[in-house]
Amino acid sequence: MSAETRVLARRREGALIGPNAVLQAVAVMEERLGHAETCAILLDAQIHHLPSGDHMIPEVQALRLHRWLALHEPMGCLVIAEEAGARTADYIIAHRIPRAAAWLLRRLPALLAAPLLMAAIRKHAWTFVGAGSFTPQGAWGFRIDRSAADDAMMPPDSLFAWYAAVFTRLYRVLVAGDCECRMADPDAPCDAARGYRIARG
Repeated sequence: MSAETRVLARRREGALIGPNAVLQAVAVMEERLGHAETCAILLDAQIHHLPSGDHMIPEVQALRLHRWLALHEPMGCLVIAEEAGARTADYIIAHRIPRAAAWLLRRLPALLAAPLLMAAIRKHAWTFVGAGSFTPQGAWGFRIDRSAADDAMMPPDSLFAWYAAVFTRLYRVLVAGDCECRMADPDAPCDAARGYRIARG
């Protein structure tokens, strides 16, 4: 194994993300799929104990959860991912963004609030992209690239839908109520790098 390969392996195995990437998804799965099916997916994903919510978790847990959710529920995984993303954003707003900052963002014009929110997200992007990379493209767009993560398998579309749902809720609550985040080219062939645009109306 080359030195570069060892570095990539350590990065992949050591990448951490926020526990709500798993906790909120499991909560939605319980509601929509029931306890037995949720337990089956968790077993296949090798998640034997749910995170406490008090500390970061290995990114691989969320990747495996999305992969097995897509295999078990190919038709419903996107809806579950989108609801889980919205709930994750709600948690971030309630517990991770200072109240004064949230108050200010809600009262600023959207053209001023959006750059401030994107700057804050960029600073903490590692908490949700793990071994991937996050690149803002102005205040109304961004790119998530998992090429450097050297994933053993391409993450399913539900993971990328989860990213969009998180941003949609954050922007709707903190910038403007008519914001929606979508992949810039959703019909393109699956790729490790995805571009997103946040539009109004």
